[in-house]
Amino acid sequence: FRSPSPIHSTCRLLDCGALVALWPVPGRFFRRQGLASPELPFSMAPAELETFAFNADIQQLMSLIINTFYSNKEVFLRELISNASDALDKIRYESITDPEKIEAQPNFYIKVTPDRDAGTVTVEDSGIGMTKNELINNLGTIAKSGTKAFMEAMAAGGDISMIGQFGVGFYSAYLVSDKVRVVSKNNDDEQYIWESTAGGTFLVWKDTTFEHGVLKRGTKVICYLKDDQAEFLESDRLKDLIMKHSAFVGFPIELRMEHRKEEEVEVQEEGEAEPEKQKKVTVTHSWELINKNKPLWLRPAEEVTHEEYADLYKWLAGDWEDHLAVKHVNTSGQVDFKALLYCPRNAPKDMFDMGKMSQRFSIRLYVRRVFIKEFNDLIPKWMGFIKGIVDSDDMPLNISREMLQQNSILKHIKSGLQKSVFSMFQELSKDKERFKIFHESFAQCLKLGVYEDNANREQIVPLLRYFSSKSGEDLVGLDDYIARMKPGQRHILYITGRTKRDAARSPYIEGLKRDGFEVLYM
Repeated sequence: FRSPSPIHSTCRLLDCGALVALWPVPGRFFRRQGLASPELPFSMAPAELETFAFNADIQQLMSLIINTFYSNKEVFLRELISNASDALDKIRYESITDPEKIEAQPNFYIKVTPDRDAGTVTVEDSGIGMTKNELINNLGTIAKSGTKAFMEAMAAGGDISMIGQFGVGFYSAYLVSDKVRVVSKNNDDEQYIWESTAGGTFLVWKDTTFEHGVLKRGTKVICYLKDDQAEFLESDRLKDLIMKHSAFVGFPIELRMEHRKEEEVEVQEEGEAEPEKQKKVTVTHSWELINKNKPLWLRPAEEVTHEEYADLYKWLAGDWEDHLAVKHVNTSGQVDFKALLYCPRNAPKDMFDMGKMSQRFSIRLYVRRVFIKEFNDLIPKWMGFIKGIVDSDDMPLNISREMLQQNSILKHIKSGLQKSVFSMFQELSKDKERFKIFHESFAQCLKLGVYEDNANREQIVPLLRYFSSKSGEDLVGLDDYIARMKPGQRHILYITGRTKRDAARSPYIEGLKRDGFEVLYM
């Protein structure tokens, strides 16, 4: 089966008038090819089915996904939603020059439906859809350029979560599914169905029964879950995954939520004198819009309100207070990326827990608004209190943490983020009241940065503030101190103490104070 030509079933009318379908026997016909026969939909007449062999690279990829244990199976939903978003982007782009293309279905949406009875999770979109030939080529017979690259990355110790970056995210559905069925309708073709149990072949047929409904345009991906993946039938679990991975997808994502209500009812059994109390469970369903958070970083900063920034920060940081400062970043040039960086009002209680400090994830990385992973090394360790989101369309295929230091694009992003954080600190320093709050919360972090961060030390030092013998209740920076040193004074004078009160009472500085010298209390 090196050619994508289908193996057609045939029908023959016998003398007796009976219509007999002649179908290639899997045990005889496919065994030589080393392929397994797919499960046939018994509601379909075999004459309407076409069977195709997967491309060799795709077969190898699917075997890798199915036969290797991965704990991070949840990425399948992220990838299917990402594909749905791409399909919607395509039809929206085409409709700009040809508005008639969205007449059949003018609404753009993504719907996720768990069906406990059928054991399925369905991801539906009203995107561009696929023709019959596109179903055959895109999902089976023509390997994507990233197929082999992804397998090489996995062999090198990569993470399954990278699969979408290689253009083969659809096949992650087989992490949780025994069988996947794709129903699709393109403006240029009829509604067709693609189906495979990943056994080496797949089926394609024209949808005449409309078992899964009539699509005006778009695609439904139906995952028939494995027995041990029932967790993905829980609507609350799917909601958490959508919020984690797809909260900023640019199209509305609706989830069919399941609501269970238990109540006691009295049941009169035959022959029983008293009615018996039993628990009755009522199950109802409703659609809920999940991705209510908007990707604010895509909008001009002057159009975003403080309340919008604050709502996003609270979701991102899990904080109940508003942020102290925010930096809206839009960088273009050698590497294009957008970012939102937040400074909290208070430091985490475990800020200086050395075990947790190195593992504190502060920056969430998105590619085209789809969450990829959290990083703890895009900014220096002492900046770990900063929370942020970075979104870039220029991301490389392999973004595993192990490759971070060797990747030039991420190096540019890392450098840009650090500059933006310092810019935010400098803007804060111009507001006396807000900077005092910042310094009270994060002075220890700045001092740690002076000690550890050789590359940025010169930028950190101007941010340091201290009480002094002349500052009263105000804080003084080193630049201000130097500007008002006495004529002939060549050194910065300071004294250390456990508290400001202890330092101010030290007998060692009495003479200096009496002579009008300013002494910093450290």
